[in-house]
Amino acid sequence: MISQLASLTLAGALESATAFSAYLALLFVLAKVLPAQQLLGVKNADGSQILYRLNGFATFLAIVLLGAVGSRLGWFSLRFIYDHYLGLLLAANVFAFATTFALYAKGRAAGEKLRPGVLGAIQDMFFGVELNPAVLGVDLKMFSYRPSLIGLGLINVSFAVVQLEKYGTLSQGMALYQIFYFLYLTNYFQFEYGMVYTWDIIAERFGWMLVWGDYALVPFFYSLPGWYLVDRMEPLPTWEIVALSLLYTVGFCLFRGSNEQKHVYKHNPSARIWGRPVEALGGKLLVSGFWGIGRKLNYTGELCIYWAWTLTTGFDSVVPYLLPIWLLVLFTHRAWRDEQRCAAKYGALWDAYCQRARFRMFPFVY
Repeated sequence: MISQLASLTLAGALESATAFSAYLALLFVLAKVLPAQQLLGVKNADGSQILYRLNGFATFLAIVLLGAVGSRLGWFSLRFIYDHYLGLLLAANVFAFATTFALYAKGRAAGEKLRPGVLGAIQDMFFGVELNPAVLGVDLKMFSYRPSLIGLGLINVSFAVVQLEKYGTLSQGMALYQIFYFLYLTNYFQFEYGMVYTWDIIAERFGWMLVWGDYALVPFFYSLPGWYLVDRMEPLPTWEIVALSLLYTVGFCLFRGSNEQKHVYKHNPSARIWGRPVEALGGKLLVSGFWGIGRKLNYTGELCIYWAWTLTTGFDSVVPYLLPIWLLVLFTHRAWRDEQRCAAKYGALWDAYCQRARFRMFPFVY
């Protein structure tokens, strides 16, 4: 990565910007033309509802197919991403800041309520002005998960391509890393309908915080462990492969299982979870399944997933572990912040729920 910084030229930056722009344009076109499931979002404060076109899974499969066929036929090499990593990161940052200014101007022109003064303008650009900005009928907040996560997947695959070209084979660590990520991304897009009910989509306005997070932070920071696997060819002992696979599986079941249970309850309060009728305190707070054990086991599960694929890098450097450590701090704080909102919303009912599900994320610890 340091050598790339030294060799980053204007021509290379322009080439990266062109590729990045073409990638976003392709995803936007696919969002418009591919068949989609239509789903109404939650009601906003004014009673309106967004009608979402959910075709993220079809888009993901189209990119996987295009990447596989294009690479096989020699149209392009995914090594381009590895070789232009810093140029693409620069393009993503320029795009994020430019989009932030454009969103602020769009919200201002639309008559959205703005904070006064220079400091208020900075806050509005950071947190966003509009709740659901759209372009040509595409909700930008929902759409942005696609270039974010598909981009993360493409970056990771480029690491595998480079290792294969350099050493003629994939290491066990790289293979396990790729399998873990591919399953995670595939399942995310299968579960895209669940994103409609997340806090980011429901309540967060679309500003720099989410834009930069989607287009720069997630693809480039979350792929950090992959850099350390390119030249790590040491075989993994069988017990480590089994242990990491078990950690990943447990995390996956907690993460996806808890989110799916909440989704099932929201759409069918009379459904059964774990073979029993759904139980909810006051008809509002789910206490069946995982939600009767811990209040944020979905966060716990996702952390297990990230630790599983980061541990494939070994212990030669602390740098790959910046990702799961950062997520540990982020999720811990977010769990606390979520509970403050829930306590204010549900009052005594929330206190009763906390007595039922006694810990947030980690038994006997937090």
